[in-house]
Amino acid sequence: MELIFDLAKEDNLLKRFEEIHNNIYANDGLSPQQTLEEFIKILFIKIVDEQTALNKFVISLDEWTSVKSGKASPSLQERISSLFEKTKQTYQDIFDADDTIKLSISALGFTVNKLQNISLLNSSQDAKGLAFQKFLSHHEKDGRGQFFTPEPVIDFCVKMMQPKPNETIIDPTCGSGGFLISALNYLKETHPDLSIENTVSNQLFGLDINKSIARIAKMKLLLEANGKTNIHCTNSLEDLDSLKLSLGQTQGFDLILANPPFGAKITNSSTLHHFDLGYKWTHNENQFFKTKNIYPNQNAEVLFIERCLQLLKEGGRMAIVLPNGNFENPSMEYLRYYIKLKAKLLAIINLPQETFIPYGTGVKTSILFLEKETPNVVQEYPIFFGRIKKLGYQGNKNGTAIYRKDQYGQNIKDTNGQLILDEDFSEIVENYKSFLKGTHIETSNSFSINYTELNGRFDYDFYCPDNRKMIADFDYKNSVRLGDVCDIVKIKSKKLRDPNQEVEYVELSDINTHSYEIINSTTYFVHELPSRASYEIQEGDIITAIAGNSIGTRKHATALVTEDFEGSICTNGFRVFRNFKIDRDFMLYFLKSELFLKQMFMYRTGAAIPNVSDTDLANILIRLPDEEVIKQISQKVKKAFELRQESKKELAMIEHDFAF
Repeated sequence: MELIFDLAKEDNLLKRFEEIHNNIYANDGLSPQQTLEEFIKILFIKIVDEQTALNKFVISLDEWTSVKSGKASPSLQERISSLFEKTKQTYQDIFDADDTIKLSISALGFTVNKLQNISLLNSSQDAKGLAFQKFLSHHEKDGRGQFFTPEPVIDFCVKMMQPKPNETIIDPTCGSGGFLISALNYLKETHPDLSIENTVSNQLFGLDINKSIARIAKMKLLLEANGKTNIHCTNSLEDLDSLKLSLGQTQGFDLILANPPFGAKITNSSTLHHFDLGYKWTHNENQFFKTKNIYPNQNAEVLFIERCLQLLKEGGRMAIVLPNGNFENPSMEYLRYYIKLKAKLLAIINLPQETFIPYGTGVKTSILFLEKETPNVVQEYPIFFGRIKKLGYQGNKNGTAIYRKDQYGQNIKDTNGQLILDEDFSEIVENYKSFLKGTHIETSNSFSINYTELNGRFDYDFYCPDNRKMIADFDYKNSVRLGDVCDIVKIKSKKLRDPNQEVEYVELSDINTHSYEIINSTTYFVHELPSRASYEIQEGDIITAIAGNSIGTRKHATALVTEDFEGSICTNGFRVFRNFKIDRDFMLYFLKSELFLKQMFMYRTGAAIPNVSDTDLANILIRLPDEEVIKQISQKVKKAFELRQESKKELAMIEHDFAF
């Protein structure tokens, strides 16, 4: 049997891919993930058949007739099985020796019939590559149940880094190869004479620990170029020298693009001891030092930061997506210190919380752009900050596209008649390009600061122009630290030792944020209390929220503890202020002021639930006006509380006197 090539156009190729996938899924009882995996296997078999010119990827008319009638076809099964053995030998790093084809004879026959007259190697690169990309966009996320990087974020990172044709590029957690394909597309657009085959074979590298996903990445690049691809199924955190040697890049890489797995814990001590960041660090004045004690576990993304820096050449660049906790949390300051030791910070871009919701997580993230510089000598250089507000898609399960509209609510189209996504990635890229040319940038979502202005945090909110202006304009001479003018209660109540004691419990939601009042409490036995129940409050205390999405906003919860709630237990989402060294009622007023809220918002950290650390809370600055002004404010606050109490009494009298 001789293979006849009938080169398919893009739409036909996509249609055939969809027909094959749908047939397997509908008839073989496989899960979406298994269906996709079997389809990928078949594509590899088809490519190996073409590469070796064996011409075995065919089904005869008799075989097809037999298969359609529900009969077996030993000859077809034997040919395809033989091809699969050849495929497993050719791609040993992504196929196991005991891997098998799980398709029924009916699905196998249907698939071979649909593909036998198509040359995947000789078809137009754009046709087959684009068809495969479109096919995967329909099936990859839902079918694989994996965590993928949104395409707008991928393309944004590439455009910010502006890869060059002679640069080696690696993604050490490549997943299905999105960053590598985007980099290749960027190079094709910016250099029309680019040798695609040479670029894929010699300059693009991807690593992933999951064989099924690595197969997809390898297939993407195989469909872009007919030669060698450098996608390897391996653990990127293994021995560094062995890794570089196996990749043939002992000198390192020019560019790294990465979105490492979030939250996964590395517990293997033999892995941890190979990393500086696998050890605990200690703090002394303004410096951190590595100890001899290994962490019992470390977040994978932290180790990947170090691994990426190790894989870079001196002067190499990287873009890495990370949870915001790494940019903000006080406990991660040693990590930021380490990064500053090893690299020059190029840019930090904040992403909206909904960025990854269509892709499996609601963790708040930012993108860190670095240039390797060991050691990084402290110097004067600017760092670009940006904030993405509009993604071009909805933060829902489906990630539905959002398009720009005019003042009448009608979709706006470009000069080619195409709808325009409502996004500001493009604006940030242009701002960054201007910044690189030396232009001073300060817009609604972009600004820059000098390296020497970094104080241990990397987050956008902390350094945004409004906050820097607030700090610069602060009247330090007439200001005091919050921690110096009251006691901050952080010791758990002794009542919590008796599991059978009945107590009143106050949560964040029990506060009327407009009137500084606790308006409710719930009765519990101690053994029924949630684990966050912590502090005993007394009449005259002030409580204020230090955790939750509302901290630092107009809905920030602050209240004066009245007699009604004496002895209650409050959540550790509050801090309790007591023993005031300034007028308490003025203090209560300040805790609702714009100045306090702005500082709280500036200090809040956390990728999931925002919070303010006790250290930062104590460092909140209180601006003190003269004594007469403090007295007037205090009197008005007292009067407001008295009026509210009178109001409550009047309402109670109505209920008593005119009960229905």
